[in-house]
Amino acid sequence: MVTTLATHRVWGVCAAAGYTSAAVLARRAPNAWGRGSAMAAVAGTVLVPLALLMLLRTAQSEVGVVERSADLLLSNGTPYASNPADVDDFNPYLPGMAVFGLPRALLGDIPLADARLWFAAVFLTAMALAARYVRDVPEKHPREGLGPTPSGSAALLLAGFPAVALPLVVGGVDLPVIGLMCLGLALAGRAGSGAAAGAAMGAAAALKWTAWPLLAVGLALIMATSGRRAALRAAGTALLVSAVAVVPSMLVDPRAFVEHVLLFPLGAAGTGSPATSPLPGYLLATYVPGGRGIAVGALVASAVALAVSLQVRPPRTVTAAADRLALGLGLAMCLMPATRFGYLVYPLVFVAWFRQGRGARVAGPGRAAEATGQKERTDDVPVDGARGVAVCADGRCTCEQAPCRSCRAGCCCADRSTIPCRGPGMSADHRAAAISGNRGTNRSVADPFRAMAVPLPRELDRGGRV
Repeated sequence: MVTTLATHRVWGVCAAAGYTSAAVLARRAPNAWGRGSAMAAVAGTVLVPLALLMLLRTAQSEVGVVERSADLLLSNGTPYASNPADVDDFNPYLPGMAVFGLPRALLGDIPLADARLWFAAVFLTAMALAARYVRDVPEKHPREGLGPTPSGSAALLLAGFPAVALPLVVGGVDLPVIGLMCLGLALAGRAGSGAAAGAAMGAAAALKWTAWPLLAVGLALIMATSGRRAALRAAGTALLVSAVAVVPSMLVDPRAFVEHVLLFPLGAAGTGSPATSPLPGYLLATYVPGGRGIAVGALVASAVALAVSLQVRPPRTVTAAADRLALGLGLAMCLMPATRFGYLVYPLVFVAWFRQGRGARVAGPGRAAEATGQKERTDDVPVDGARGVAVCADGRCTCEQAPCRSCRAGCCCADRSTIPCRGPGMSADHRAAAISGNRGTNRSVADPFRAMAVPLPRELDRGGRV
């Protein structure tokens, strides 16, 4: 595949060297996903090409659109030009996106004012916070699918991923939206009032229309994990935050708002959109008579189907919610009349990021069942009477099976340590076993062999001698 864009060519040359050096380091290192290979990939795919493009003072057109929108916002009170003449005069983003152009408008032509730096800062910070909020296993344990991937390397691997590295360098207007959406999902899966999740979702919704499906998915997750009151509070907070960013600009010039934000993305503003990747929606709108209506109808139908699925089977974990959101956005990106391949970074990041840990933390009953794909347990798990430790029915040691529905303690952890079952709500059998197991000892961690219900090898059964 050959590109005619100069910025993409610079990135491609640098990325080829970066990925080659990362592959060499990965082959020689004991851990293929280690920090050394990740840093080499990031240096070659992000740091070097970004520095070159900043020295050459060149970027993708979206960066200029955002920086000009900040100038218009400060001078006219709205980030939208009244009479756009060509494609570069249109600003298809919601008013909140103009915030990233304010450093250029206020500080002038200095490197620190480049909007790409602020896109990257918000994106990486939000993704790191999202990972922190959903992490429920120690860093030393392997992540599913990647092998041992320390959390510090996860951010490097994300930045070095081609679908992320390219927009980071040339102008990633979608990246801060993705970061805030992931942060909103992570906060939605935590027990709480819902206000923080609503604020993050509202901030994402104030940047671009592509974040609005998050409101439906995030609120469904909050409803399932924290209850109706928290969901209502999150909805109110999200609408308030987005309204504060959007409504003032919309009131200053309603016609310009509609022309830039509604008509132009649909290809109905009289000017062709640069989003012309040959995906189904674009092909229908371009080559089929009445195809634009067909594409829009299919887009609406997919949105309705997503809403019905949220009502019939709401997600109960952050990972399940991210998968549902990725599916909905993936369909939308393919069916929009004006679309591009770069938009597919949304579902790719949602599917991958919340799997960089072994699971996603969620509040409320059923979290373990949802994470493991098993039915929720309705009975108490057997207890090792010698230690008072809940033992999984199949003898495996895992944190993702709830041993006791009332006290939810006594689970086996990933490092094969166990915690005795305790608490006022535990069953009588659990209480008796816990008392008998802990009498005369201050240890809170039981024998891992007993916890796993695995007999000691005969060679080690007498005094630990081989």
